Amino acid sequence: MELPQLVARFVETQNTYDSQAYTACFTETAIVHDEGRIHTGKEEIRHWIEEANENYRSVMKPLQYEESGLNGTLTAEVSGTFPGSPIVLQFHLGLNDDLIDSLKVTG
Repeated sequence: MELPQLVARFVETQNTYDSQAYTACFTETAIVHDEGRIHTGKEEIRHWIEEANENYRSVMKPLQYEESGLNGTLTAEVSGTFPGSPIVLQFHLGLNDDLIDSLKVTG
């Protein structure tokens, strides 16, 4: 599947557990909504992804990507060390200057 460069980098950094490179995909003021929690700014996002990587060891297999204007939706099969693995999740991306400004993960 052909993904835009930013989205491909987002997936790659998740799948290699590179929290620094993952965080670099986001703007300084980005907001992440996941599992009922909100993480604001690169520092909080880095802590969130490091904790998620440690707890779940999840990897994404992109299934579909749609983009409209400054918004994109990545549908991916996510597998890892969590109950119910694998599952299909949607990653709703707000895009800004070739970076992710917002991310909301839904099931």
